[in-house]
Amino acid sequence: MQVYDDAVLECFLGNQGQLFPEPVAESLEEAEDFLEECMAVVVDSVDEVIEYFEGEGIDMEGAMDDEILEADEVFEIGDGRYLIVEA
Repeated sequence: MQVYDDAVLECFLGNQGQLFPEPVAESLEEAEDFLEECMAVVVDSVDEVIEYFEGEGIDMEGAMDDEILEADEVFEIGDGRYLIVEA
């Protein structure tokens, strides 16, 4: 089971509008519940973001790192880690 620390939860709370038209969480607890429910993943690098998408069968051929990180599902936590939310 993925563990979401406060940095991850705060990142999602502050940026959930990039993926959802309406807020899905209004507190850290709600954010954690939502991320657990949709099995969001925290990875440690851009390379791991790419590996994740490839593992999910998403064609990343020719996509630049910047393009991958601009995907609505990818949230930059700010400490080198990334949150991937597939809703």
